[in-house]
Amino acid sequence: MKAARTKTPRKPVLKKPSNTSLKDPVGVYCRVRPLSVQDQECCIEVISETTVQIHPPDGYRIFRNGEYRETQYTFKEVFGTLVTQKELFDVVAKPLVEDLIRGKNGLLFTYGVTGSGKTHTMTGSPGDGGLLPRCLDMIFNSIGPFQAKRFVFKLDDKNGVDVQCEVDALLERQKRDAMPIPKTPSGKRQIDPEFADMINVRDHYKVEEVEEDNVYSVFVSYIEIYNNYIYDLLEEMPFDPIKPKWNSCNTPVRNGDFIPPQSKVLREDQNHNMYVIGCTEVEVKSTEEAFEVFWRGQKKRRIANTQLNRESSRSHSVFMIKLAQAPLDADGDNVLQEKEQITLSQLSLVDLAGSERTNRTKAEGNRLREAGNINQSLMTLRTCIEVLRENQMYGTNKMVPYRDSKLTHLFKNYFDGEGKVRMIVCVNPKAEDYEESLQVMRFAEMTQEVEVARPVDKPLCGLTPGRRFRNQAFKDELSRRLEIRGGPICGETEEQSVTEMFLQNFPPLPSCELLDVNDDQTLPRLIEILEKRQRMRQILSQEFTKNVLAFKTMLQEFDSGIASKENYAQGKLSEKEKVIAGQKMEIERLEKKTKTLEYKIEILEKTTTIYEEDKRNLQQELESKSQKLQRQASDKRRLEARLQGMVTETTMKWEKECERRVAAKQLEMQNKLWVKDEKLKQLKAIVTEPKNEKPERPSREKDREKALQRSVSPSPAPNAPPVRLRHRRSRSAGERWVDHKPASNVPTETVMQPHVPHAITVAAANEKALAKCDKYMLTHQELASDGEIETKLIKGDVYKTRGGGQAVQFTEIETLKQESPTGRKRRSSPSSPTPPEDAAESEWTDVETRCSVAVEMRAGSNLGPGYQHHALPKRRKP
Repeated sequence: MKAARTKTPRKPVLKKPSNTSLKDPVGVYCRVRPLSVQDQECCIEVISETTVQIHPPDGYRIFRNGEYRETQYTFKEVFGTLVTQKELFDVVAKPLVEDLIRGKNGLLFTYGVTGSGKTHTMTGSPGDGGLLPRCLDMIFNSIGPFQAKRFVFKLDDKNGVDVQCEVDALLERQKRDAMPIPKTPSGKRQIDPEFADMINVRDHYKVEEVEEDNVYSVFVSYIEIYNNYIYDLLEEMPFDPIKPKWNSCNTPVRNGDFIPPQSKVLREDQNHNMYVIGCTEVEVKSTEEAFEVFWRGQKKRRIANTQLNRESSRSHSVFMIKLAQAPLDADGDNVLQEKEQITLSQLSLVDLAGSERTNRTKAEGNRLREAGNINQSLMTLRTCIEVLRENQMYGTNKMVPYRDSKLTHLFKNYFDGEGKVRMIVCVNPKAEDYEESLQVMRFAEMTQEVEVARPVDKPLCGLTPGRRFRNQAFKDELSRRLEIRGGPICGETEEQSVTEMFLQNFPPLPSCELLDVNDDQTLPRLIEILEKRQRMRQILSQEFTKNVLAFKTMLQEFDSGIASKENYAQGKLSEKEKVIAGQKMEIERLEKKTKTLEYKIEILEKTTTIYEEDKRNLQQELESKSQKLQRQASDKRRLEARLQGMVTETTMKWEKECERRVAAKQLEMQNKLWVKDEKLKQLKAIVTEPKNEKPERPSREKDREKALQRSVSPSPAPNAPPVRLRHRRSRSAGERWVDHKPASNVPTETVMQPHVPHAITVAAANEKALAKCDKYMLTHQELASDGEIETKLIKGDVYKTRGGGQAVQFTEIETLKQESPTGRKRRSSPSSPTPPEDAAESEWTDVETRCSVAVEMRAGSNLGPGYQHHALPKRRKP
């Protein structure tokens, strides 16, 4: 039966309105898996319905700053270890199924570390179905009575859908039914008994507001992303049944008998949605059939045994549910074949492979390569989320690297287009997964700040609502009336039975053979029977006419009833239209108010953005100032420590210098005391010893005595000539000397005048004079402690240096001091005065003794600041 060609009122096709201003954040939920061992150490704790706290395990130290700290993360909702699959489905997946039936797209994926319960959350376990079977059950419970016949909707190769007429759909069904289908030994299709209880969901969910004038059809597909390649898990691969060889992942081995699976390619359709070219999409009509298709692909999914999980997923799996819906025509019998009226929505359920560290899994070979590709794709997903967040928060226009990974490229339209995105973060609270769980928490908390455009409602088709139920009510009423009038006439078999019943009531025809000419009974009997049959035919025709009239009357009554109902409906419709008009006015008022509020919100958002920018700048400035203050404080501490060290060092130096000076002063005082003691001894010896027993002194003392006697002899007569002063001749005559006499020296006009014959006398240091001599003598004068002038002769050797100059190495210091014997106030005894001769002798002895002591003391000491312009050697001769 072809679709009716009645003209239906159509509204102009509206373009999809842009709804970029209305955005919803990505909903992120956290689920904590129970510990496998009861007494195992736990590092994650649920604080509230929206907050979870993670703390380092015992003995763990954060190496970056060396602190032990607890961190809290906030999500839309947190599910503890005692949460059931039903509670999780009610909060997370149920709104996505409702949006799917209303023609909106949705994305739900599980994310977490290996062994955190992602596959259990998505698929479930026997007797406790996960999110996927519950979504399928809710879809078919809602659209069950409104499903279209198989092959009415037909998907094309460009991610679109077409509507076929009933004849084409029937031919397609007959063609598919004629194809050989492999069956089980019992001849019935069975599901794997291990997961037969997964689809037995006792909670019969159903969407309340379903468009009853539409017909629906569900298509499912199942793919995996393995090593950044896309494979179709529902693709039938030809193989030789005599030599079946399968590996541990239930995939065919590469050999001559099997064709390896080919990777698929991504494309973008005219609506900018990504799809997989050549992907197998199966039309299903029940939950059992859909889950059977899922489990057939699940057997081919790549899993492996690792150190962290016995059945670890080595690929990202994507189970896509497409729902096609189209309205019925005005009569409510057939589907409209206008492509503009078809709505195609999609729900993608993604089970991501777990992130893991290879040093924990001890992976090698293929396992190591798989782990690297898994971590790379998850890192690309994280990078895309970070760039999206930065673009939305700071208004930048950076390119999001969707194409770096097949996973992010496939779901590009969800983040750049419209739809709802939900993420379930699965975490394992054991202490071994602390570092991985920390990274997962940070990524999940950052994902909440990304916003996705809110999907818009689909436009109305413009036909009268309630068409399906009105047509069904008309058919039911017609069947009831026919049953009252004599039973329904429907089908050739019933018509044949009624015809046979009427033929049996007719009298049978007698034999028409005339064997005798004189037979007068056969013809009258035949005429009588024919007359009876004629009468019965007239009766039947009258009855038929009456029935036709009654049927016409019934139809007229039915039409009048329909007219009255239509009038009543028109009245109700006018009332409803008035109510709708009032509601439209209210909606317009609310829309204006909403626009005003949106404008205010936009202003507030801009103000908030400015304030946040100022806050960030101030925080950065505060951080820079604090860092600067910290640096200044550290510099101050270092400077204080340095000054403290310098003060300590200077204090130690001064203490040593004071000790040295005290020691020198003590030594000097001891020498003075010793000299005084010697003087006292000599004076005592002079006083006590007789003069006639005076021993003969050495020749040197005699010479001194003679000189002293000459000096203290009575002054000559006035007419005598003056005494000429004689210079003291240096003991080192015969050598070439440089006699350095500074201009500041004072002439003493005494015999204490050093004189070197044939010497070069200079007033300042002269290199030319040093180059001509081999000896050097510096005459230095200073004031002694007793007020007398003390003359020092500093002698040294001149030698040539490597650079061509001259240097002086000092070898001896000779001290000459003049004292007046009459100037001393100390006397040995007032009763026995010392004779002049003895006094002079004592003074000269004192001078000689002190000169020798001074030479010994000053031979190795520093020469004072007056001699710093000479090249002093580091080492002195003894």
